[in-house]
Amino acid sequence: MDDLLERLGNYLVWRIGKAEGEEVLVVRVGLASATPEFGQLARLRNVSDEEIEQLAQAGQLRIEWVN
Repeated sequence: MDDLLERLGNYLVWRIGKAEGEEVLVVRVGLASATPEFGQLARLRNVSDEEIEQLAQAGQLRIEWVN
């Protein structure tokens, strides 16, 4: 399973940040072919490693699949 996920990872793109006006960590993931769609979504603000850890531990996490 780990090998399969690692191979799939070569075809994925992602963006991690905070949505404007929300205290939630947003992880956007999609196939590389969906890269243009990422540019059409609301911008995510950069977050530090510490903020990522705090939000994830608090359960303030949203995962979005980008088509």
